[in-house]
Amino acid sequence: MSVTKAVLQEERGATVRMWLSVLTVSMGIFSMITAEQLPVGLIPAISSELNVSVGSGGLTVTIPGVIAAFASIGLPLAVGRLDRRILMAGLLAVMAAASVISALAPSFPVLLASRLLVGITIGGFWAIAGSIAVRLVPGPSVPRALTIVFGGVSAAAVLGVPAGAIIGHLVGWRGAFWSLAALSFAILLAALLVLPKLEAADPVEMKALRAQLRNPALTAGVVATALVVAAHYGAYTFVSPVLLDVVGVSASSVGWLLLGYGVLGMIGNAVAGFWAAKSVGRTLGCIVIGLGATLALFPVLGVTPLTGSILLLVWGFAYGAAPVTLQTWMLGAASKSPEAATAIYCFVFNLAISVGTLASSQIVDTMGVNRVLWIDAAIILLVLFPVCRAPIRNIGNS
Repeated sequence: MSVTKAVLQEERGATVRMWLSVLTVSMGIFSMITAEQLPVGLIPAISSELNVSVGSGGLTVTIPGVIAAFASIGLPLAVGRLDRRILMAGLLAVMAAASVISALAPSFPVLLASRLLVGITIGGFWAIAGSIAVRLVPGPSVPRALTIVFGGVSAAAVLGVPAGAIIGHLVGWRGAFWSLAALSFAILLAALLVLPKLEAADPVEMKALRAQLRNPALTAGVVATALVVAAHYGAYTFVSPVLLDVVGVSASSVGWLLLGYGVLGMIGNAVAGFWAAKSVGRTLGCIVIGLGATLALFPVLGVTPLTGSILLLVWGFAYGAAPVTLQTWMLGAASKSPEAATAIYCFVFNLAISVGTLASSQIVDTMGVNRVLWIDAAIILLVLFPVCRAPIRNIGNS
């Protein structure tokens, strides 16, 4: 009897450790996405103190996206069979250092230099996160693990960006970066404590990447990811000016509104994680219609604090559902090469962020934020073409 109890306790302990490992990876994604998006709520303050335009302030989001895109391919190729636990810990350490440099930056060029390091960590971490989630749990638990891991994306919107905006309003934008440094260090300690050894069973090679690009389901997912992400971040990077100048809310309200945006994003992530496991195409189609319509209506209906706040919440719900759905599409399309598929996904995702924010920076400085919202709405709706035509496969059915 005591032997049976001991076995049961050991099994329960292993299960708890397994899900703690998944949660730690999710927190890692949370810290990375928070770092990438943190300037979104701080651009007005950063631009004012460092004497640059609001459009130029958007480079603090553009540059990490460019670097992350190439790091997502380059790092997995470079590290080969390096234990993924060690790789994750190293990237978290670099993230903490980059945040300290950002907090101390005496000029805009130094701040941008620190954002280069942020881009490296984002690309490397995210490139392996999805494939690690698949390895940490048994097959039937994969959709749930992916929902938790990529719930870190929505959690960053819930807590990361709004908290950064609130902290920035209370103690200055530099205080927000100091907080991020402390968070990265705490997650580093957790990763060292709970993650098991994670040797790369199937390390990424260039030929595997080339082979996946001949996969029609995956290439359609690449197109969908590029359009959704470029359009969303092209608009979201300037959500603070939208709320201040179009909606007409006070500066002290921005952080709290972004918190509401993020809460709805987490709900969207949870709902999409369930439905995407059953039907990726239908789930993404609903997301695209909801997100595109919301952005298109914002300059027309979102011109008061009440209507603008409602549309922002709908925006949060719609986009919060997107990352886990897109990742599910990519993993379903390349179930035999999850790390290669994740690396491609991460490359496209982050490059799309940089392209979207760079293009929108130019539009904001020349035509204003309303035009950005309309253009990005049209781009998002283009995703309906690959959704309707692609041979999409669900995880477990590929």
